Amino acid sequence: MKTAEGSNENPVKHQIRVKIYYEDTDAGGVVYYANYLRYMERARTEFLSEKGMSIAEHHRQGFFFVVVHVDISYKQPARLGDIISITSEITEMKNVSIVFKNQVFKETQMLAEARVTLACIDKNGRPQRIPEDVRVLMEKTARGNVL
Repeated sequence: MKTAEGSNENPVKHQIRVKIYYEDTDAGGVVYYANYLRYMERARTEFLSEKGMSIAEHHRQGFFFVVVHVDISYKQPARLGDIISITSEITEMKNVSIVFKNQVFKETQMLAEARVTLACIDKNGRPQRIPEDVRVLMEKTARGNVL
């Protein structure tokens, strides 16, 4: 699976593009439903990286961001050979959690939409406050959105 960053005029939204390969599909050439979660994870990771957050560095410091809830709606299937776009934006942030909205499009047609909640935990799996540098970065990034 190959990705390339797309452009987006909205500074609080990030977008990547993904080409659908044979390995992404079922026997009928339709993207396997769980792969949308992989695409969204990649989009969120690229979003955070582009905004200056090093996930690897936070891991070394003992801060881990894990998915604790996903609410996803599938609208239309992506198919072998399609180029899809996945957008990410922050919609909410609390002491230990961040909520992202991810949308998947083929051109202008929405294929899937999800609300994904990430929690910040320590190496023992206990919730911990989001680090201040991440909080500042997210608040700055999310200006214009309701937090």
